[in-house]
Order: sequence, then C-alpha cells, then structure tokens
Amino acid sequence: MQKLLLSIVLLFTTLLSFSQIRGNITDSKNQALPFVNVFIENTYKGTTTNDAGYYELNITEKKSYNLVFQYLGYKTVKKSVDITELPFTLNITLKEENVSLDEVVINTEENPANIIMRQVIAKRKENLEKIESFKADFYSRGLMRIKDAPEKFFGQEVEIEGLDSTRSGILYLSETISKIQYLRPDRLKEKITASKVSGDDNGFSFNNAQDVDFNLYNNTISLGNEIISPIANNAFGYYRYNLDGVFYDDRGNLINKIKVTPKRENDPIFSGYIYIVEDQWTLYALELDITGEQARIPVADIITLKQNFSYSETNGIWALISQSIDFSYGIFGIKGDGRFTAVYSNYEFNLPLTKKDFGRELVAFENEANKKDSLFWNTIRPVPLTKEEKVDYVKKDSIQLVKESKPYLDSIDRARNKFKLGNLLGYTYQNSHKDYRLGFDIPIGGVQFNTVQGWNARANVFYRKNYDDFKRYFSANGSINYGISDDRLRARGSLTYKFNDISRSFLTLFGGVETRQFNGSNPISPIENTVASLGFIENYLKIYERQFVQLNYSEELFNGFRLYSDISYEKRNALFNTTDQTFYPEDDKSYTSNNPINETAFGVAPFQNHNIIKFNVSARINFGQNYLSYPDSKFNISSSKYPTLFVGYEKGLGATNSDYNFDQIKARLYQSFTIGNKGRFAYNIRGGKFFNADDIAFMDFQHFNGNQINFSRRGNYTNVFNNLGYYDLSTNDSYLEMHAEHDFNGFILGKIPLLNKLNFNLVVGAHNLATPDNKPYQEFSIGLDNIGWGKWRFLRFDYIRSYQNGYQGDAFVFGLKFF
Repeated sequence: MQKLLLSIVLLFTTLLSFSQIRGNITDSKNQALPFVNVFIENTYKGTTTNDAGYYELNITEKKSYNLVFQYLGYKTVKKSVDITELPFTLNITLKEENVSLDEVVINTEENPANIIMRQVIAKRKENLEKIESFKADFYSRGLMRIKDAPEKFFGQEVEIEGLDSTRSGILYLSETISKIQYLRPDRLKEKITASKVSGDDNGFSFNNAQDVDFNLYNNTISLGNEIISPIANNAFGYYRYNLDGVFYDDRGNLINKIKVTPKRENDPIFSGYIYIVEDQWTLYALELDITGEQARIPVADIITLKQNFSYSETNGIWALISQSIDFSYGIFGIKGDGRFTAVYSNYEFNLPLTKKDFGRELVAFENEANKKDSLFWNTIRPVPLTKEEKVDYVKKDSIQLVKESKPYLDSIDRARNKFKLGNLLGYTYQNSHKDYRLGFDIPIGGVQFNTVQGWNARANVFYRKNYDDFKRYFSANGSINYGISDDRLRARGSLTYKFNDISRSFLTLFGGVETRQFNGSNPISPIENTVASLGFIENYLKIYERQFVQLNYSEELFNGFRLYSDISYEKRNALFNTTDQTFYPEDDKSYTSNNPINETAFGVAPFQNHNIIKFNVSARINFGQNYLSYPDSKFNISSSKYPTLFVGYEKGLGATNSDYNFDQIKARLYQSFTIGNKGRFAYNIRGGKFFNADDIAFMDFQHFNGNQINFSRRGNYTNVFNNLGYYDLSTNDSYLEMHAEHDFNGFILGKIPLLNKLNFNLVVGAHNLATPDNKPYQEFSIGLDNIGWGKWRFLRFDYIRSYQNGYQGDAFVFGLKFF
C-alpha cells in the first residue's frame, strides 16, 4: 500500500512538473545570467531566472508561444515555439548589447542627457496617471544570509540557527503568492493565497506587496528615508545626468541609457542607471544603488533596486514585471547580504475599481495559506529555487520535525537548565515542550541611589506560559526592592493574561508596595538621578510610597479604537531624605528635601498620608489605521496622514481626606509625517481640565516632562520641555501644552559644502505651556541630529532658549538615541 501511494505521488509530481517551459540562460561565455525576464510577448505573464540562470515558465496549454528573453545590457531575444509536449526545454544564450553614442547628435551647448531628462520629468505625471487601477498576480521571495558570524560577542557565545562550519548560512527564506488590487494614488490591497517559511511549517511570510511598492514616477519613495526619484520634479537639484549610450529593443524603440549620480553624496538619492524609451519618455528599466547612510538605515551598506518593465500593445502601458532589492549589511562584526525578489504578472488595467473596494485591511490570508505542499509550490512558483534555497528548505524542514519532538526539546532543556556559577545574577528554567519558563534576575542596572532609600537594589522573579504560538499567554512577575539607608524592603507583583492576538485584550492585576515619582511620567530615570546625586549633589528624584492593588484592562474594540481602563486602591505615605552621601562633597552645596513643593522644607510632608480609590478610562483613536490580517492575529499600521487622538477621564474618590477627591478630563493629539524631501515634522498637543480639585494631593496634579540634567535619551523632543524644572509649573487647574519639531533630514545641511560631508541633520523645535496661574512658558530649540561616525550615529546636540514673561534662560542638551 505504501509503495502504491508513493508511486501515485511520484506520478502526480512528474505530471505537474511537465507543465513548464524551462531552461538555462547564459551569456556568450556560458556564464549563468540571473534576473533575466522571460515572458510571453504582448502579455504580462512571465518569470525571471534565479541566481543560477535557470527559469521555469508555467503554462497550461500546448500551443504556439512567442517568448521574449530580456536582460539589461544584453540583446533581447524572441523565440517562437510550438509546444506539443511538456515539459519543454529551451536554453538561450544572450549576447551583449552594443550600447553606443554613434546615433546621438551631441549638442556641445547642452548635455544631451539633460534634454532627455527634462522630457521624462515633464511626462512624469502623465505616465503616473496612465494606470488608474489594476489587478495582478504577485510573487515575492525573501532571502537573508549571514557570512562569517563571530563565535563570541562581548564574551558571550553567538548562537544563530542555520550556520555551517564556516559560520555562514541562510537566516531567513520565505515565499508569498498573492492577488493584488491597486487604485491610484495609494490604495493597495493584497490577498495571500500561499505562504511558506523555511523551517516553520506554521509560519506566515511577512513579504508583502506593500513593503516593495516602489514607484519612481512618484517624486519620492519610502525606503527607510524618503528617497528622491531621479525623475522627480526637483530632480535636477539633486542629480547629475550623463548619456552613456543608446540601443534598440526588440520593438525598435530607441532606449537611452542614462547614468545618474548624486550632486551631494549624503543626500537621500540614488546612483546608477535608468533606461528611458525615446519619444514615449517612460521607464524601460533601472539599476540604482543607495547607501545605508543615505537611506538612514545604518545597518545597511548598499541597497540595490532593480526594476524591469514590459510593454503591452493591447494596453499601451509599460508595466513593472519584475523587481529585486539586493542589500548587504554589517553590524557588531556580523556581515551578510540578501535579496527580495518580486514578480508581477497577469495584469488587468484600469478596471472600474472605487474606494469602496478598498477598506483598511491591506493584507489578508486565505485559509490554509501556509499549508500548501511542495507539489503546489513546484507548479506555481514563478522563479525557480536555487540549489542553496532547495537545500535550506529540505534541511530546515527536516530539522524542524526533530526540534519539535519532545525528546529533543527535553534534551535541550536539560542542557540549558543546568545551574552554573554565572547564573548567580540570573537564571531561567524552561520547559519547551509545555512552553513555559520561570526564573529570576538581579539586574546590574537595578542597583541605584537616591536620598530617600540610599543605595538600593532590585531583584525580579518571573513566570510565563505561552499558548497558541504566543497569541495567548499568562505571566506572573514579582520584584523586591531593598533600601539600605531607610532599611525598608518593598515588594510588588503582577498577574497578566493576554486573551487573543486580534483585539489584543489584556487583563492585569497588580499589587504591593513601591516608591513612585510624584511626576507619573517619570521624567528622570533612577540611573540618571544616581549620577546626578552622587556626582553633582543634585537629587532631582522626588518620591513617595504607594501601597496598592490595581486592576487594568485594555482592548481594541474596533479597528483604530483602543480602550484602556484601570481602577486601584492606594495608600500613600510621604517619604523623607535619610542620607546625604555623595562622591564629591562641597561645603556650599547640599541636597534638597524630598518635598517637590518646597525643596527647603526638610521633614515637612508635601501631602497628608491618605487612602484613595483611583479610576481611569481612556481611548486611543488612530485615524486612518490600516492593518494586516493573519490567521488569529492582527497587525496594526498607523497612518502618518492622520493624527492619533487620546481622550481620557480620571477620577479620585473615597479618599480618607475628602479634599483629595477630584475629576479630570484630558486629551492629546499627535502626529509625525514627512514633507517630501524637506524632512519630517512632528507635533504633540496635550490639554486637560480638573474639577473639584482645589486641594488635591500633589501627586495627582498634572505634571510636565521637564529636564534639569542637560541630558536626554529620547529620540525626539515633542514630549518634553528641556529647560523646565520637573515640578515648576505643575497644576490642578486647566492646562495646554504644545510641542512641534522639524527634522530637516539633510535638506539644509546637505547643501552646504564641507558640512554636507558630516551627514548631520538640522532640527528645530518650538514648545509652549499655558496654565491659569502662570505666564505662558515657551522654549525654542535648534540642534544637530545624526551625529556620529559610520554606522554609529546615535548622538544629538541642542541649544534651548526659554521665555516666560521675557527671557528666562538657556541650556545645552546632549542626547543619546542608542539606549
């Protein structure tokens, strides 16, 4: 019976493999040519060769076909074939194209490439608008390799699955087959019919058409940074052009080969070649490079974008049929490369599609999309696998079967669960078969100093049990904190359950005893306060003790609308300084009190010890939120075109001191978006109003993010006043704060000789705060971002000038974005 089943499978495999025209494509020296376009003439049905120059064109009918073999730099070959049996083998040798300037009349007064590019740019919008809508089949393959990975990093062993004895191998390999729909200018919807990930038979590929939608007829494309197209309206301000030569394609079209080079090396632009169809002034193909620095993708060395277009007489449209994105990368001594290949076929243009045909769901999966077997993939995959890719699929799929077995998982756990001397500061016990882990850690960064507790340290314990491939989980966490100077042990814990991966509903129960900053946004971190206190006798951290039990619940009720709620019962106690220890004592300088209202009020509590019930409910509304639908999962994608709105209500009730009861309504609106090639603009507006709050406890005031240490770890400054004290303008009345910041992203400094070689970004900001009891407070800032060298550009430096009823002061802020 087994032999019969095997024979049937082999016969079926053989029959399926016959439905192909296949072969190898080489040059005149018998060298394989990768990424050659192979398609049926006057259609958009085709494929490309793999890295070994091998192609497979899947067909369904035995008849005559006119095949086109097109590859940049080589003469296009047309072959008429009469298919009477399948598979049909057709090997092709391509000859190099004779690209010359013989037919171009050189006008010494003007660069001929500039004349061509002016025509292309003039017709850019017309060519863009030729395609109002379309449907197409889409195929994508993602491959990422690693080369010569180090065995250790900072003394720790580097374990990367899939590496061979040379510390090289494929990190990631996946494929996607889908149906896509497009409506100009930016609606793109995708239905994935098949998905395959090497080494994960339940995996869903994250390759999708949205991520590789690079249309150079737009003025810019999003590739890390907003990259200016060589045919943008303002392209002459960024590019130099040179006509390298011309040739004729198989239809007799004159193709101009234009070399594009940056005028300034660090601008967000390409270098390489674009091929232009004479008279039609459309793109024929392109080969463009961009560095990681230019794209603001520090880990990348070089990214290469290749696109090929095909013409259909039926539609009169040059359409993209194949694209590849090659990249090399390197960081922390790890180097590698990769490629994302995309093939578009079976176009239907300018259909009666409307906005009603497109919702917020960008990507969806058919049922069982990740369960397609190798027989299916062999018949539908438009780009054949290379030998390396075939081996990776076989090896990792085989390894997966072993790794999912209980004996293997138990053996791995036995090795990992052995307690060693190095586990004194942290240990994890795991059961991979039942998918849970538990352990403890004593973080080095958990050793801190403040003037209330003195030196204090933290230790954590944890437990987590995963269900459904992490879509649901239960976790329990606890921590203890001991202060040497106040001789006080405090502990807190939490229990969390995640219900699903679609609405991402969470229920968490907290409880314990802890210290908290009066400013609930924690404007200064414990480690920053440790340095400021011991090094400069500046104890900015002001804390109180909270004994509490709290219940939190959050869920996305519908797309773009997420609800947050919590209720807590709290006992709050005032705390006082217990130590004046410092590394560098000064006779004329001492610590301030722990009273944020009056820093000279030593031994005076800023509030009366009390109990209170706190209730919060808020909603986050992401306007225009799109999402990707995976089986049992939903991944939200916020849109930079629309702002995000937070609205909330907070209430304090049942306080043992009735004056401490209060109500507050609050709202926040923020957004960040690019302005073409001119950089990125961000704003953040927050406002609120208290009711019945004349004498509430100080920790319930609205506090604002200040900065008193001239140091920042924030990536941007749209939520902070960098020259304001942490409690200077705290209020229990109405308030309005506004922040705006613009990062020119090289638009200005990139045009200044010499300075443009530094690749710094100019950033300007404005900040305003208004409360009823104070004059309006303003800050204005100017700074440099992207400071560093090579791939390490995580520094920022700003000058701040503040005003409140006149000039208030200035400051310099040094920023680190790496942490």
